[in-house]
This record gives sequence, C-alpha cells and structure tokens, in this order.
Amino acid sequence: MKKIIALLLLINNYSYCQTTVDTLSKKEKNELQLEEVVVSGTLKAIKRLENSVPVEIITSTFLKQNPTSTIFDALQNVNGLRPQNNCNVCNTGDIRINGLDGPYTMVTIDGMPIVSALGTVYGLSGIPNSMIDRIEVVKGAASTLFGSEAVGGLINIITKKSKTAPLFTADMFSTSWLENNIDLGYKASIGKKIDALVGVNFFNYNNPIDNNNDNFTDIALQNRISVFSKWNFDRKSGKEFSIVSRYLYEDRWGGEMQWNRSFRGGEEVYGESIYTSRYELLGKYQLPVTEKMFLQLSFISHDQNSVYGNSLYLANQKIGFGQFLWDKNIKKHSLLFGSAFRYQFYNDNTPATATSDHSKIYSMFVQDDLKISNKTGILIGTRYDYNSAHGYILTPRVAIKWKPTHDDILRLNFGTGFRVVNLFTEDHQALSGARDVILVGNLKPETSYNVNLNYLKKYKLENLGVLNLEMSSWYTYFTNRIFANYDINPNQIIYDNLNGFSKIFGCSANADWISPFGLKATVGASYFDPITKQDSVSIVPLFTEKYSLNWAINYEIPKWFLSFDYTGNVTGPMRLPLLGELDPRRENSQPFSVQNIQFTYKKFNNLEIYSGVKNLFNWTPNRGNPFLIARANDPFDKNVQFDGNGNAIPTVDNPYGLTFDPTYAYGPNQGKRFFLGIRYHID
Repeated sequence: MKKIIALLLLINNYSYCQTTVDTLSKKEKNELQLEEVVVSGTLKAIKRLENSVPVEIITSTFLKQNPTSTIFDALQNVNGLRPQNNCNVCNTGDIRINGLDGPYTMVTIDGMPIVSALGTVYGLSGIPNSMIDRIEVVKGAASTLFGSEAVGGLINIITKKSKTAPLFTADMFSTSWLENNIDLGYKASIGKKIDALVGVNFFNYNNPIDNNNDNFTDIALQNRISVFSKWNFDRKSGKEFSIVSRYLYEDRWGGEMQWNRSFRGGEEVYGESIYTSRYELLGKYQLPVTEKMFLQLSFISHDQNSVYGNSLYLANQKIGFGQFLWDKNIKKHSLLFGSAFRYQFYNDNTPATATSDHSKIYSMFVQDDLKISNKTGILIGTRYDYNSAHGYILTPRVAIKWKPTHDDILRLNFGTGFRVVNLFTEDHQALSGARDVILVGNLKPETSYNVNLNYLKKYKLENLGVLNLEMSSWYTYFTNRIFANYDINPNQIIYDNLNGFSKIFGCSANADWISPFGLKATVGASYFDPITKQDSVSIVPLFTEKYSLNWAINYEIPKWFLSFDYTGNVTGPMRLPLLGELDPRRENSQPFSVQNIQFTYKKFNNLEIYSGVKNLFNWTPNRGNPFLIARANDPFDKNVQFDGNGNAIPTVDNPYGLTFDPTYAYGPNQGKRFFLGIRYHID
C-alpha cells in the first residue's frame, strides 16, 4: 500500500495505472501520467491518449495541495473552472466551465448523474475528500451522452474502490477565522460478499466577521453535515453492482451583524437564512447476460426552506432517473447504446410555479467510436430526447482524433447541447435583494453548438522528467438562451429567451511538469471572448472574466520529511451588475489574485501535519469600491423614494438613487487566514 501511495504522489495529476509498482523505474513512473484510464468522455473506460474526447484529471493529491471543506472550493485552481460567488449575503455559488454559468455544468458521481441544476451548488458540497479517488472534467457540450445541464461541461467525481481504500482515514483542519472541517472515512466488510465505504463530512463556522465595515457578515455562517456511503456487492459472476447514497443537511445564514433566528423572515433586521436537506441514492447494476449491459438508477430529493429578508422561499424538488447502457465491440467499432428516463417534480411558493411542475424526459442515444487506423479514429453519436413540456430535442456529436505518434494526439470535437427550463432552483440572484423578477412569455429550452480543437503532447526531457503540454480552442453558440437582463430596469431582473444569440470564443493552455528531483508544477491559462446580442444590441455578459491563470507547485524535501505547496490564480476583469448611472461602484472588476501556501510534515507513519496561509495577499472584492452591498444601511428600502415608473430617486439620504442589492458579487469575500490540520490513515 505504501508503494502505491508513493506512486500516486509522484505522478500527482494522474492517479490511475495498471502496472505493478514494484517493477517500475523512476523514468517509467513519470511516463505513466498519460496512460491513465478515463470514463467521462465516452461512458466507456479508455486510455486518455486513446480517447476522442479530451478529459482532464484532478487527483486526490491535487485536492490536498490546497485543503478545502468542499470540492466546490477546491476547483478554484483548475484551469478553465471558476467557483462563482453569486451573493454577498448568503454566499451561494456555482462552478463555471469555460466562461459558462454553473447551470450549464453537470455533476455526476461515478458516472451516475446528480440530475438537477442544483448540482454545482450542492452536488459539490459535503462529499468527504477521503472518499474521492479523482475528478474527471470534460469541457464542452456533453448532452449527447448526459442530457440536459451538460451544455458547458461535465464534472465526474470518481470515488475510491473499497478494495484499495485505507481501513480508516481522518482529515481535520481549522482556520484562524474559526472554520472547522472534519472528514472521516471507514471501510467495512459485511460477510464475504459486501464491501462498504462510509464517510462523514462536518463543517462548522459560527464566527461573524465584518472586515469591510458594512454591518453585514463578510461570509455566511454555516453548519453542515453530510453522510456518504458506497456499497459494492461481490457477485459470483464478477459483474458490477454498487450503490451510492448521500445525505446532506446545511444551515447557513448571512446578514446584518445583529441578526439572530428571532428575526428570521421579519422586517426589523435583514438576514438570509437557508435550511437545506438533500438526499441522493444512486445505483449501478451490470445485467447477468453475456453482453456488457448496465442499469443505472438515481433518485434525488431536495428541500429548501429559505428567507431572504422578509421574502420566504420554499422549494421542493424530486428527480428520478433511470438509464440502460449496452457496451458492444464489433471489430473496429466500439459501440454504445442507451436509453434513459427522467422524471422531475418541482414546486415552490413563487408566482412562476402556481401549480407544481411534473416533467418527463424520454431519451435514446447511440455512439460509435470507430478505429480507422492506429493513428486515426472518429466518434459519432446522437441523442433523441422527448420532453413532456417542450417536445423533441436532437443532439448529435462528432469527434475526430489523430495520433501521429505515441506522445501526440490532436482532437476535433463538435457537439450540441440543450437545457430544459428550471429557473428558480438555480438562480439565487432572482431571490436575493429587492429586485423584482419578471418572466417574459413561456421560456423555451436552450440549445447550444460547440466546437473544440485540442492538442496534447508529452515530452521526455532526459534527466529533467516529463513535460505535458495541452492546448485547446473552442467556440460555443447559443440559440434560445435564457437571458437575465439587469440593465433595462435597475429594480428588476427580466428573464426571457434571447431575441438574438449568445456566443463565446476561448482558448487555453496547460503545462504539467514532473521532475526527477522532487519538483512538480501545473500551470494553466485561459482567454474568454463572450458576446450576447439582444434585439440587435451587443452586450458583454455579466460575470465572465476575460482571462484567467492558475498554478499549483509542489516541492518534496525527503530528508526533512517536508513538502511545500504553492497554489494560486489570477482572474481577469469582468462586467458586474450596477443599479444605474449614478452607481459609484466599478462597472468592470479589476484583475485579482488569490494565492495560498502550505507546508506538510510527513515524518510519522500514516500521519501528516499541514499548515499554511490562504489568500496570502488578503485580496477581497471591496478593494477599489466604495461598497459591495448597495444600501446596506437600509436593506428593506424603507427610506428609498421612487418615481412613477418604480425607479429610485436620488435624495439627500440616497444620493446615488440606489435600492438594496447584494448581487454585486464575483470573488471570495474572505481575507487572509491561517490554517492547521492533520491527516491520518490506517491501511
């Protein structure tokens, strides 16, 4: 086990290999990094350098370089991914892939979908890091295989196998802000046929801080507990059967510093309080037939009881999902056939759902990964969906790969994506603050077209190790995109399908270097050029940065039993929502950087002690702005005067003509903090 762990630490960003560790030289270990098996791009296990669809690997070792309480926060240093803070009060957020909003990102666990637009908000919280083997990321439209929500990309969380997981793991840390996180994992055997992994995540933060002096909490207070389990059943046939379950409960609030629960829902002191209860049950069963056939099932239940000031929001969502897969190889054809059914129940207390919503999606898809020669292959697939509310949707996909040498691969992907309407469960900006929500007409499903060109190259640098370079360029075009317009009326958010189009062009580059002398480095950069045209007027979308830079550097000093990690990112300017021409805040953010350092001491058997600093240079978004939350001194707009059209009028008390609004949020409000933690495992 120790040798396997040592190999995982050596290859850092790539965690899967099938070669016996004892027979590997150091050079061979370095060269294994592009030979790992991935499943996310095609729903079939295939080596990364043979895959027609580019897949990025994030290992558990990478997650340890900047310890966080959620996967959501851990992804901040992955090129092309950015956790987005959507509210300065409750601090809810989502994950953006290649500049697209969080609802366009699908989250799966072991390939089984957490099928809801809340996936990137709650699907990436509360999974114990001790349970995670790796994370696979697909950037670009993946709706052909995964359906709605997989428009911008896919995040697939691969959990550990019970046979290779440690018997017991513990990872605990605390910060100088008095955040406390505990991850516990345990492996158990029930008889000879059942192996189980059980994990618990507990997070607590109850220390109100107001460093920017606006009388509002800088970050929301939270109590969260999550229980995760994975059951593997050893069948006589050797075929796969596993069940994954998770329960998450979260109580979070943010607001005025004097707020307590007695003010919940009232008009005396402003607070945003969210109670969330979420269940997930996912199963995968390989059918007892000669052919390679699988059934996948999932059930998600999400209940939310929220107050935003004096506005009560009660929502209940239940989603059932079933999928059949047939994996078939015929000569040079690697075929995949599938059919799926998704049932969704949703109800809330907003005017948009005067009656509960029951929607059904029936799906069929087929994919052929054809190996034309040792150097060339083509993947062709298509998906047909029928939605009870919106009719049929067709999403084709084509991927071409060319592998001129063992260490090079060029891939061209074209795909389409779609997303059914599910507005209020994913857009907390529609619920926070004083803006009225306006729906124009019946919203139609969104459709996107995506093309992606990717080149991957591995260099063997003699005595300097291995260098991997990856470059991508993509273009995504939307029709029927649901557009949240903040500009027409500063007191409203107007939702409508675009009378025009939306597009985004981007390019990115990654470099991974693994040296033979203990240094490992990952550096990535991305550039985004988005534009939205509504009624012949071109608009730069909100919250999309022009560029980003990410890095993670690790250096091992074996004789001192010490390792050093330096991680960070730079985020370029983005357009932000203002409340009118007199609003004194910046319309475009300034570039900002969040950087972290960590030292890990590894002298003791099975025990690591780590410590460091997060947000080393103490950046927060209030730099260069007079305030973040508009009218924080009058959150219920009691002293705001309005004209006949509902627009705020400048007065002595309100010189800028503003209303209360916390949606001017784009980066972490949390400043510099120290952390200390321990990791312990029993093999």
